[in-house]
Amino acid sequence: MKGFRFAGVSAGIKSGGAKDVAVLVSETAASAAAVFTRNRVAAAPVKVSKGALRRSGGKARAVVVNSGNANACTGARGMADARAMAARVAGALDVPRQNVIVSSTGVIGVPLPMDRVTAGIDGAMAELSARKFDDFSQAILTTDKGPKTASGRLTIDGTKISLLGCTKGAGMIAPNMATTLSFVVTDAQIAPAVLREALSAATDATFNAITVDGDTSTNDMILVMANGTAGNRSLRGKSARLFGEALTELLSELAHALMRDGEGVHHVVNVRVRGARSTDAARKVAREIANSSLVKTAIAGQGPNWGRILAAAGNAGVPLDPEKLSLRLNDVLIAEHGVGVADDDATETRAAAVMAEPSYDVIVDLGASHEYVTINANYRT
Repeated sequence: MKGFRFAGVSAGIKSGGAKDVAVLVSETAASAAAVFTRNRVAAAPVKVSKGALRRSGGKARAVVVNSGNANACTGARGMADARAMAARVAGALDVPRQNVIVSSTGVIGVPLPMDRVTAGIDGAMAELSARKFDDFSQAILTTDKGPKTASGRLTIDGTKISLLGCTKGAGMIAPNMATTLSFVVTDAQIAPAVLREALSAATDATFNAITVDGDTSTNDMILVMANGTAGNRSLRGKSARLFGEALTELLSELAHALMRDGEGVHHVVNVRVRGARSTDAARKVAREIANSSLVKTAIAGQGPNWGRILAAAGNAGVPLDPEKLSLRLNDVLIAEHGVGVADDDATETRAAAVMAEPSYDVIVDLGASHEYVTINANYRT
């Protein structure tokens, strides 16, 4: 990616010599936007990074990340350590500390080994290269099975624009901003306010629509940096919407990779709600189904207990007519008008075969609207 350099090194924070300090640098001041965890027990790097973006007016030059230690619930020392991480990178780049975003992931409640972190930052700064995005994506991991990356391209007004992203997360994943650590860089020219709007919409449609265990971490963050090296006219209006669609597609790819890599995951299920009176109503029903322990149990056991799905839909607090409900597993109609279909044995066999697949759709139609409103709430179990 033109104008960006990356590095990932081992500093001894994690055992076994795995990479655990990552640095990403933009050669020029980049527009930056982020979404953060809604957990009120927010880690020190989340607080520091929020403040940095606020003071800089949505501009950033670099990101520094450590894995193996979350620097969460570490009090005043944790805040000082997070600021010191940002300051170390800022000093090397000769930029204000507020232009450096800091992020951490790992064990909660343990102070950072700052001698190792500092040495790791220095080592990473010395290894920065446009070709080391893979090293960066590896150094942010914790219990993940492996790195998760995605890229995208689009052309706007004759100018080619590129996006590149990575994510980490295998546990503490729930549909409540932002669910993980994710970093995206792009060479697009786009104002911070427009970038924030695009990221918010893209996050709602992707990372805010997945759940594994119902927990939201103390350190969750999605950050996008846009350095403008593509040379396009600043994105706005229709061009900004096209960019937002590309960003949504990239985050969707990362979110699905995150689900497949989840702790104890055997199935990735897409819950699709149709025929709702509004997007909000569809989203509530989808989330209620996705978060239902009984539904997850049925999925894990590969048993087409369709009553649990309709019961969860009815528990979402959304007005609906039970006699208008229908349910499909992929293309297998399993319930219609609120009751099971007539050929119950044959249908159950076909439905069980669908549930044995590693990925499939649960499609619930509320029958309340002729114009379908479809919301995807993806979850794994």
